Amino acid sequence: MTPLLSSPAWKNLERHARDLHDRHLRDLFGTDPLRFQRLSVRWNDWLLDLSKQRITPETLPLLAELWNTADVPGWIARMRAGDPLNHTEGRAVLHMALRNFSPPPQSPAAISPQGGQKHLGRPGVFLGQASSPINVDGRDVMPDVRAVLDKMRGFCDAIHSGHWRSATGEPISDIVSIGIGGSDLGPRMATQALAAHHVPHLRVHYVANLDGADLATTLAGLAPRTTLFIIASKTFTTQETMQNAVSARAWLTTALGETAVSRHFVAISTALDRVAAFGIDPDNAFAFWDWVGGRFSVWSAIGLPLALAIGFEKFTALLAGARAMDEHFFSAPPLENLPALLAFIELWNTDFLGLQTRALLPYSESLGLLPRYLQQLEMESLGKQTDRDGQPVGCPTQPIVWGEPGTNGQHAFYQLLHQGGRALSCEFIACREADFPLAGHHAKLLANCFAQSAALMQGKTAAEASAELAAAVPPAPTFLAPYKVFPGNQSSTTLLLPKLDPHTLGALIAMYEHKVFTLGVLWNLNAFDQWGVEYGKQIANSLLPMIEGKTPVTNIDSSTAGLIAACK
Repeated sequence: MTPLLSSPAWKNLERHARDLHDRHLRDLFGTDPLRFQRLSVRWNDWLLDLSKQRITPETLPLLAELWNTADVPGWIARMRAGDPLNHTEGRAVLHMALRNFSPPPQSPAAISPQGGQKHLGRPGVFLGQASSPINVDGRDVMPDVRAVLDKMRGFCDAIHSGHWRSATGEPISDIVSIGIGGSDLGPRMATQALAAHHVPHLRVHYVANLDGADLATTLAGLAPRTTLFIIASKTFTTQETMQNAVSARAWLTTALGETAVSRHFVAISTALDRVAAFGIDPDNAFAFWDWVGGRFSVWSAIGLPLALAIGFEKFTALLAGARAMDEHFFSAPPLENLPALLAFIELWNTDFLGLQTRALLPYSESLGLLPRYLQQLEMESLGKQTDRDGQPVGCPTQPIVWGEPGTNGQHAFYQLLHQGGRALSCEFIACREADFPLAGHHAKLLANCFAQSAALMQGKTAAEASAELAAAVPPAPTFLAPYKVFPGNQSSTTLLLPKLDPHTLGALIAMYEHKVFTLGVLWNLNAFDQWGVEYGKQIANSLLPMIEGKTPVTNIDSSTAGLIAACK
């Protein structure tokens, strides 16, 4: 059992939860006119409003006791020191090293590589000096991080300037990133989120699904002579990625021949022998390291398609935003610390209020992929019931994350949120300013966002519903009153951001990364392995030759055998 469960801090929270059990959010607001001021936190120009969560001003200090009880500061120090916190795989956890740089210079030197095909990086032009050395096994990793980022800068400049030419001598117009999971979701989400900041005349596409429909529909509108592929696979053996890569290669060589591969494919991989066997020049491979987990890797070479989409200077702004959130997380006390507060609320809702799901509701079309991204970041990291000591955790851990941008979701599942009889938590995200400022849109968007959180909190009583019907002109039928009752008392958080730009997005992603880290410590979980993912892969590999008819259908359950037979 996780040690925290037997601590005085946990017992205090259990008693506090019992005291709050029958208190409605509407009443909590009614008895405390300063509730918003007491339960909202500002960081720079961000606002985190926790006042619509089912808590009182006493709740957060009780939750903050867990911070020291679980020694979160000690675990932060171990992470920063490069200790192998991923103990089941013997790996350090150092994604924050990828943005460990001082502020950028005012006018970084431009790169104009000769020919644009090899040796695209040039040292000393990235973000200034590393803020501090970060060691893994006694070796500072920051020179390697700088080298890869400088190489990315050179490559981006070569593509954007037209120095990189296709096999037919034309500039590249389309980038197709082929990856899966962490090699896809982070850059894909961020590329959509920063659509207002895209480089003109270059389109970036993403392919991940093993289903051929994903690749086929992407390639349908592209021209082989001006398309470049980025293959993201650390080992260059990932089944989904390599099957899509092989099919993309066939599409290209059918049109342009085998010699075109080196001009139309680059790799994000450390398996240089496999990269070369595929036909990619190893000089056009970008490295990343086993101390960066896939779902934490958007800051690394995995972010290359994003850097191409927005330009490298804006990619450095993304890193700078993440760095700012790192510094906030490492230094702010827990009751002023955004990642810590989000972790506390998640644990409170999950383990003390029994809420099993969290609806993530960004009122931003640009953040439409954020729910999918956080599904992996949070559910793959924390969806576990075995603790660091190999024992059952003893309490529920990560809730199910789901969601859809507003206002679309209002016309889909909000009915259940309001009157479906299921208690859950909601997380609203909005921006003060629009990234696409069309007249008449943004104020209405904000009005809907704030209205939904208010309605979920306060609800509508039977008396209020009846009075509303009686006041209608003409008066509405009284039998409608029960249908217009809303229980309310649904917990929600609202995060109000200034404007969606690269710096803000970098800080937002890093905030959720540190939230995951904090919950991993509190629940005594290894948040950086994913053995549950591996098991399904093992079974798939054993079934493939049966489906292909290469081996008999044996030693499997009758249902799976029947499904295979039905496909023949």
